[in-house]
Amino acid sequence: METTLPVPFLISVQSPASQGEIDGLSRDEVSILGAALFEASSQNVDELSSFLGRPNSQLHSYLDATAIESSDDVVALLDRGTRWVFVAPEKLSEYAEFGSRVLPAVTKPDLSAASQHGLLIKDLDPKTTDLNKLAEEAKAKKIQNLFLKAASGVDLEQFISIAQKANAIPVLPSSALTTDKADGTKIPLSKVMSAYWKSDRPDELIPTVVTDESGIALGLAYSSVDSVLEAVRRRAGVYQSRKRGLWVKGATSGDTQELVRIALDCDIDTLKFVVRQKGRFCHLEQSGCFGDLKGINALEQTLKSRKESAPAGSYTARLFSDEKLLRAKIMEEAEELCDAKTKENVAFEAADLIYFALTKAVSAGVSLADIEANLDAKSLKVKRRTGDAKGKWAEKEGIKTGAAATTKPADTPKPEGRIVMQRIDATSVSATELENTLKRPSQKSPDAILKIVTPIIDEVRKGGDKAVLSYTHKFEKATSLTSPVIKAPFPQELMDLPAETIKAIDTSYENIRKFHAAQKEEKPLQVETMPGVVCSRFSRPIERVGLYVPGGTAVLPSTALMLGVPAKVAGCQKIVLASPPRADGSITPEIVYVAHKVGAESIVLAGGAQAVAAMAYGTESISKVDKILGPGNQFVTAAKMHVSNDTNAGVSIDMPAGPSEVLVIADKDANPAFVASDLLSQAEHGVDSQVILIAIDLSEKQLKAIEDEVHNQAMALPRVDIVRGAISHSVTVQVKDVDEAMRISNEYAPEHLILQIADAQKAVDRVMNAGSVFIGQWTPESVGDYSAGVNHSLPTYGFAKQYSGVNLGSFMKHITSSNLTADGLRNVGSAVMQLAKVEELEAHRRAVELRLKYLDGQ
Repeated sequence: METTLPVPFLISVQSPASQGEIDGLSRDEVSILGAALFEASSQNVDELSSFLGRPNSQLHSYLDATAIESSDDVVALLDRGTRWVFVAPEKLSEYAEFGSRVLPAVTKPDLSAASQHGLLIKDLDPKTTDLNKLAEEAKAKKIQNLFLKAASGVDLEQFISIAQKANAIPVLPSSALTTDKADGTKIPLSKVMSAYWKSDRPDELIPTVVTDESGIALGLAYSSVDSVLEAVRRRAGVYQSRKRGLWVKGATSGDTQELVRIALDCDIDTLKFVVRQKGRFCHLEQSGCFGDLKGINALEQTLKSRKESAPAGSYTARLFSDEKLLRAKIMEEAEELCDAKTKENVAFEAADLIYFALTKAVSAGVSLADIEANLDAKSLKVKRRTGDAKGKWAEKEGIKTGAAATTKPADTPKPEGRIVMQRIDATSVSATELENTLKRPSQKSPDAILKIVTPIIDEVRKGGDKAVLSYTHKFEKATSLTSPVIKAPFPQELMDLPAETIKAIDTSYENIRKFHAAQKEEKPLQVETMPGVVCSRFSRPIERVGLYVPGGTAVLPSTALMLGVPAKVAGCQKIVLASPPRADGSITPEIVYVAHKVGAESIVLAGGAQAVAAMAYGTESISKVDKILGPGNQFVTAAKMHVSNDTNAGVSIDMPAGPSEVLVIADKDANPAFVASDLLSQAEHGVDSQVILIAIDLSEKQLKAIEDEVHNQAMALPRVDIVRGAISHSVTVQVKDVDEAMRISNEYAPEHLILQIADAQKAVDRVMNAGSVFIGQWTPESVGDYSAGVNHSLPTYGFAKQYSGVNLGSFMKHITSSNLTADGLRNVGSAVMQLAKVEELEAHRRAVELRLKYLDGQ
């Protein structure tokens, strides 16, 4: 039977969002086998979409979508990279255009429901079904791609045998499989695989071709049932030596292997191990047993070597350190390739462009395997873009875009249309309709998120460093890390930055420091409320603070500055940063440099709920903090809220948070290009961001000028797809005057409020609810994000009605004091005793009475 599966069976998994172990097998163990059937529902669509959206995921994902109600959700999951989706037979016609990628699923052993492409029969139980008879019928019907899912408690060895008779693919519950040889209650994973492979050797060993992630053959080895089990358990290259028994590759040489994938060939008589090789595979001075790497693969290795230790004067090293030069060379070579005419010139210029493009990739920690995974992911998309050139590139070649473009033939993909915000006229709709239109994009329910983050928090609380490291290995793929934290003083080599980057950080640091230092209270507050009764209030810094800085492939020194600088100005004794590392285990040097400047004690190499939990409870090497501040996704926010409600953690947080947002108020004097750029600067944050334009008495011509700018500028952005998603739920509100504009703005309570109106400074007096205000046409929101001095950690999702953005006070606490003289106690004592009597708190009353009697000599 033809199949795209790397192994001849699927493993059934509840949800990719579950952390740690997926029932009996870990996520990595399932990933190595490369094929899993996930149980999809309307409740976990977002988690599945997020998981599938990571093209570096090693899993070939298949979904049982019979519980999903919306066909749009199913199509979206297909677009995100699902290989096959199973739906109820009656819904199959809705997905006819997707052909073999959508198959029917039934709960009864009825082969008549099969489509021409296949069928999934769920929950098969030999107690109620004659599986041998079913196998004979299936074999006779020659059904292509027949999947049989075992019911709970089924004898899996017998079930696999039946599936083989039916020429079917068994779907096995992960809870019944194990890589632990000592677990007698479950079937060893390698035993399932060996039930399929064929060996013609007396020792029953199976030849194993070892390749890198690009498919380049490194060498040949042999495997056994035991060695495969150990390889999956260790996630490493473990083979069966014909002389020495189990052979762990690199155990003596140090040239180790990380096991990425196991597969069987079409004749199931050869295994394939896909590995990430450290050093070389061959015992000779060459990368593999078939010789050294060539072409692009050899170039990648050279670039990686140059990045780590480039020879003096190396041109490649210069490219790594000079971003502008590399950018210029990529554009130069791309243009030269476009202008090349002959076969030889095209090959020559393409090679140049590939060299510079791969330098850019390696510089960012991106491998050829990552690039190939993205190509594979794109091949699975079902929603096709028009393929039109963007903005200035189209204009340069004389290509018309937008409405002016030539109409496409009927058989070409449907264009996605202009990027335009919906409009609503506030003067012609009810208050309720306006309110509904301005609602933020819905977020996942807190209960659903907590089900995901709570187990992570609990595991980190119990497991400490080991648990934090485990999650970092899983989520960030930083498997080389042996410690979850870097302690100060930070090595200079971790802060190796271009001079212009250091200058930019230093400039921003000083501006942020000045603004927050000005917020210090000059002296304690002291008031004599009545003669002899003095009340005071004084401030003290929060002693230990944890600062969460989103990271990974992104570089966010601005967030580290916005949190670290006021913490230092406040005088916090211990500053702990947390940011997810890159896949090679390193942290971005910009963040390390900021941590050094603000005097951070350490950097936690973790992200997500695990980083929050580590700072909230502390581990063997990670310091516990008293307050956690910083932005993050829904899972980070949920984790912060959870630990802040746990009295055992004893930790507070800065504020709740949601997706980024901006509200721009513009009148007839506003520059359309400026307005559009401010809207897009927030729309590019994420598809769940929302941008609002309140247009004060603008004509149709003026509105269209802004809309044209939004579309044209958006089409030139590298994150245009994200912008398109954000703009789809963004709104232009037409109003008559400034009063109405400010009323709507205050009701919406935006994270960022931009005033592009005449007398903008005067309008600030009317602002009641906003995270931060940007006044006039020369104040883009971008300056607040980076270098003006105000803080960019702000309340979103309407929380600006109750919360302030991060400021110096976020790192301070106020303590009050009372100081009474004897006369002061006489003056206030009667009132205290009377109120204590009313509340029937006799000890309170007597504490005053005893003192007054003492003063009276009684």
